[in-house]
This record gives sequence, C-alpha cells and structure tokens, in this order.
Amino acid sequence: MNARFSLLVLFALLVGGAVYLWLQPSEQVPNPPSVETTTTAPPPGPISTASEQFLILAASWEPAFCEGARNKPECASMGKTRFDASHFSLHGLWPRDEYCSVPSTIEELDRNSRWQQLPPASLPTELQKTLNQVMPGTRSQLERHEWIKHGTCYGTDEASYWAAATALLAQLNTSRVRDLFADSIGKPLTQAEIRTAFDDSFGSGAGQRVRIACEDDGDRRIISEITVGLYGAVDDKTRMSDLIRAARPTDGGCDGGIVDPVGLQ
Repeated sequence: MNARFSLLVLFALLVGGAVYLWLQPSEQVPNPPSVETTTTAPPPGPISTASEQFLILAASWEPAFCEGARNKPECASMGKTRFDASHFSLHGLWPRDEYCSVPSTIEELDRNSRWQQLPPASLPTELQKTLNQVMPGTRSQLERHEWIKHGTCYGTDEASYWAAATALLAQLNTSRVRDLFADSIGKPLTQAEIRTAFDDSFGSGAGQRVRIACEDDGDRRIISEITVGLYGAVDDKTRMSDLIRAARPTDGGCDGGIVDPVGLQ
C-alpha cells in the first residue's frame, strides 16, 4: 500500500467519523423555548413515521448552484419569479447509511450518474407537484438519485420519505432563515448571521447544528448550500426545532459568502 493511498484511506475515515459524531443525539437535550415563526405549511399528505434516526437536511441555494451548472434543465429555465429564486431548494434528506437493499445494477447506474435510467418515482399528485416546486432538480431526475442513494435507508416507502423531506423544508422556508436570505440577495451573509437566524427560528443553540457550504465563482465567494443536523422521528406534527436540538453541534463550515441572485454573474 503506497503512502498516497494510505493518506486517502485515513482522510475518508476521519471525515466519516466527523459526520457520525455530528449526527449523534445530544446527551442532554433541554426543551426548546417557544419561538414565534411564520406559520408552517402543512405536509402534502400523511407521513408514515420512520424510527428515530440521525438525519441531515440539505438545502441548496439554487442560483448559486446554477452558476456552475448552467446547462442543466432546471438552470436553463430558471427565472426571477420562480420559487427557488428566493427560497431554499431541497437537495436531500440523508440518513447515515446509503444504498440500502438496492440491487447492484441499480446502484451502478446511480454511481455512474445515469439517473434517467433509474426507476421513476410513483407519488401522489399533490406530493409530486410540491416536490417539483421545491426540488428543481427533478428536471434532471435528482429525486431518483436521492431516493436510491439515501431514501432507501430512511425506513419507509418513497412517498412518506418525500413527504417528510418536503415538510421539513417547508419549515425552513417559512422561517427567519429564509427571510434573511431573501432580504440579502446580492449581498454577503456571515456564518454568525445565519446561525443567529436559526437560533431565532428554532430555539437557542439551533445554529450550532448548521453547516454552511460555499463555492468560489470568479472573484466572488457564494453560499451554495446549508446542511442541518437532525435527530428523531418525523411525522405530521414534528417540529424541526425538536429535531435540531436533539442533534450534536457541528463546525460551521464556510465563514460566509454572497447570496447569489438569479442569472450568471
């Protein structure tokens, strides 16, 4: 085994261990304070509850994503009035494991990014409509990839998985965090400002469970995604504040960046 390969293996183990520790439940979870937030949209249908587990909610800022993916259908059709121009987009809801009971042929297709050949989702009409709105990547079959890689490990059927994911994103998109981003389009935001908005929306300490991802775009640094650590079981009445507070704190990732507007900058 050469030295370069050994270093790569050690790095993978360290990253995996960090994610594992982040998603462990807090040893002591105080009851979150009552926090006034914008009314949360109800989930698009009943949710079959999975067991308590560690999860990451990944929410993208689509204009930033599209800076480096201009040829994708969801980016080519994006405009200033579309939902994802001023709201977070659903990237995924990630349990700890991946590719659970997935046939090897399907897993290979996914790993090779041949998403158009993956089995299509079969969802209730209203849920599919919601998913198309909040996950613009459905235009590139992102939902097929996310279900095969992550959703199969969630512990429910596909409809319940997406109902849970969209319900959680709805709580984020009706929070002060979304308002902060929408009011800051074209301007910089710091990690501290984002984490404070999470505290204001989901209770003291919530911001410590959030990691910010940024990308360099020319001479700009733009915020591309936020990931939120969660622990618990998601059902029709789940408050994201409870799930956030039950997860372990994490490092904040990027120190901050610009909230990208629609269009190539």
